[in-house]
Amino acid sequence: MILPLGAGPIGPVAPGFKSGYVGIVGRPNVGKSTLLNRLLGEKIAIVTPKPQTTRGRILGVLNLPNAQVLFLDSPGLHQPQHALGRYMLEVVKAVMSEADVLVAMIDARAGITADDERVFTRIRQTGRPALLVLNKADTVRKPKLLPLLERCARLNLFRELIPVSALLGDQVDVLLASILTLLPEGPRWYEEDQRTDQTLEQRISELIREQIMLATFEEVPGAVAVQIDTLESRERVTAIQATAMVERQGQKAILIGKGGSMMKKIGTEARAELEHLLGRKVHLEIWVKVVEDWRSDERRLRELGFLSE
Repeated sequence: MILPLGAGPIGPVAPGFKSGYVGIVGRPNVGKSTLLNRLLGEKIAIVTPKPQTTRGRILGVLNLPNAQVLFLDSPGLHQPQHALGRYMLEVVKAVMSEADVLVAMIDARAGITADDERVFTRIRQTGRPALLVLNKADTVRKPKLLPLLERCARLNLFRELIPVSALLGDQVDVLLASILTLLPEGPRWYEEDQRTDQTLEQRISELIREQIMLATFEEVPGAVAVQIDTLESRERVTAIQATAMVERQGQKAILIGKGGSMMKKIGTEARAELEHLLGRKVHLEIWVKVVEDWRSDERRLRELGFLSE
């Protein structure tokens, strides 16, 4: 089982109280992480326009007076090219098979692609109740959107079809209301002040990786992993030392940039994100290291926390 579980329910099940896992699934780059952050009202998952930004399942806990909704952001369904990709595919399969409710997302501008159809096939195989979110609907005119809705309805797969804008928040309240109707009754599994099960080190690592992905192009974004080497909270500042891992010397050169210009830019942007997260000043040092083909090295993937021992 890949899905997170608390140590046990917190208190008895109150009459009418709902709780359960909601898996957000779809092909890469349709806006799944943006939707998770919008639903939570907080940045839990990093967001970039690059494929494979999300590499594992990201838990986001939404506490409501009458429900605790446990959202699971998942990697985009894709054809794996290495051990990391195979791990990501297993995460998607687990989310689809073990979540109580599935929220499938497509890009309304692109319509239904072959990759979307592969997602739909897997959803049908699970038998889980599912909703379809047509993201970026605010950018699509009605003459194009209405035929797409009709085509989606003919699939007979989804309980509801909901056009939204995850970026702007349009219709996200409607989506949440629909999710709540499908959730089973159950207890709280996490304390009311807990928003995710990611450790602080994991969140810091991801925020640094986000800025690397935003700043670089070609093969570099997908080949980067970030490890936190030291995290020290001092009187007035948090000191962080991190290692950005790439697979080739050429990628290292791109990441550092001429005279260190690229790394300086990344460090500045990452520091701003980290100071927002931590609420205090941050001293950040990022070192770049070449580890050839780390995405295909299962020992290295275990060290990075992707694979269990």
